[in-house]
Amino acid sequence: MTYKEEFIEFLIDCNALKFGEFELKSGRIAPYFINTGMFDTGLKIKKLGIYYAKAIQEHFSGNFDGIYGPAYKGIPLCIAAAQALSDMGMDKGYVFNRKEAKTYADKSLVVGMPLTSDTRLILVDDVITSGKAIRESLEILKFCENPTVSGIIISVNRQEKGNTDKNALKEVEETLGIPIHSIVTITEIKNYLHNKEIDGKIILDDRMLAKIDAYLKEYGAS
Repeated sequence: MTYKEEFIEFLIDCNALKFGEFELKSGRIAPYFINTGMFDTGLKIKKLGIYYAKAIQEHFSGNFDGIYGPAYKGIPLCIAAAQALSDMGMDKGYVFNRKEAKTYADKSLVVGMPLTSDTRLILVDDVITSGKAIRESLEILKFCENPTVSGIIISVNRQEKGNTDKNALKEVEETLGIPIHSIVTITEIKNYLHNKEIDGKIILDDRMLAKIDAYLKEYGAS
């Protein structure tokens, strides 16, 4: 089993991936929903860090100095990913931003590894919709010696259109000039789970697959 397949089953096991009918912030009614808030125990966040670390290793090898996580959701992600990387023989730094700068003692906008203009960071986040949080992070980092963000890793690529017919992630990627990769895509999820029995139950049957395919026909982008 690949780490991607393990991650998909991990999503199901944690109840972080659900199928049904869900209204998104965009107003779209989606037949699936990803809730990364379900990784709420030490073991779960540890495992999640391993999947991020494997994706980082696959796409960026060891060509970076540390992991950056945007507050708040990115904070446990960058720490868990850095810990997992150390177990894999790559002892990298981690850093995350403060939501509000301290007014005393250390007034730095970030917490963690020291940053310089030569520092290369991989940014980790749960999902990306408009890219607003990423842009905010890049602005913060400009005031922290302006390190390079070499790439971005998220959990799931929903493969949906943004403001144009392009994949929303591709729009953000092209705007920022930073490569963005996901642990898995929605296509990989549906292909793996279709009629697959997990713990004695079919997670994604023909009926639900048809709903997902119809949704992606309307809103999807390669």
